[in-house]
Amino acid sequence: MRASLSVSLVPLFLLLTACGERADVSLYVALDQEHSQALVRRFEQQSGLAVKTRFDTEASKTVGLVSAIVEEAGRPRCDVFWNNELAHTVRLAQKGLLAPYDSPSAAKIPAQWRDAKGMWVGFAARARVLIVNKDLLPDPKDWPTSMFDLVDPKWQGRCGLARPLTGTTLTHLTAVSLLLGEERFGKFVDGIFSNEVVLLQSNGATMKQVAEGKLAWAFTDTDDYHVAKTKGHPVACVFPDQGEGQIGTMLIPNSVALIKGGPDPVGAKKLIDKILDAETEALLAAAAGAQIPLRPGVRGPLDVSIPPIGKFRALAWDVAWTGENLARCSQDFGKRFGL
Repeated sequence: MRASLSVSLVPLFLLLTACGERADVSLYVALDQEHSQALVRRFEQQSGLAVKTRFDTEASKTVGLVSAIVEEAGRPRCDVFWNNELAHTVRLAQKGLLAPYDSPSAAKIPAQWRDAKGMWVGFAARARVLIVNKDLLPDPKDWPTSMFDLVDPKWQGRCGLARPLTGTTLTHLTAVSLLLGEERFGKFVDGIFSNEVVLLQSNGATMKQVAEGKLAWAFTDTDDYHVAKTKGHPVACVFPDQGEGQIGTMLIPNSVALIKGGPDPVGAKKLIDKILDAETEALLAAAAGAQIPLRPGVRGPLDVSIPPIGKFRALAWDVAWTGENLARCSQDFGKRFGL
């Protein structure tokens, strides 16, 4: 089993000694506190910055911090936003709430994950995968291989999906709605209901249902899958839609951005440089969340079931369109998937 995050992140913070005078930098963090708190704490201990951190809650799933940034626009309290996904960060940029910053630490991150105007940078991604219970499905030949298996009658009532109201499932289905087109996507959603897909409140809940043998398989994120595996549950991971002509597996990176008008822009830029350091991606890959580095040459998760960039077919999704349409799709999905 991997060492705890608090241990694995120690080398990063031994490097963080080049900051200037002590200052208060306000950081909003949507990455799960269990995965990010140790990193932030040691950054504070080893640098000249005092980082005031506000974490998101499991219930609000990023939306809480995004809403706070919007509400505080007239008098920003946040300097840096470290989001655990990308679309909501893009939406903040489209609202004019972010400031440009071209961090030197981002130079080797692929251009598709860097805003052309410097408003945000993506790093350390999760993949949207299928988690399979190996006790219920012992033969890999029987495992699902596509997101469209959700609507295959073969799996009626035996598979699950988080309600696409927040988090990565909202981002995923918003992006897929453009890719499929309105008519085909509508039929896909209809199929989810007619096939009695079990709808749950979070990716953690879908993972738990599969880990406990209540479902044969479900959509989740690689971090949730990896947690289940390291706890000894009989689970496997499938990167969906890898065949010729298929849409591929969706990657959803973390993102970091400078808040426009934040109280400490100088300290904020130093913090962003450290968050975007290649060492951060490597340590997040080695930690419990098993994040996938976006940079070439950075070692990915030791778990061989989570391959590195370039070793799987990645879904090509329109980041700008997804961010622009996230709120509309959330309302639309709420009418269909809400309680």
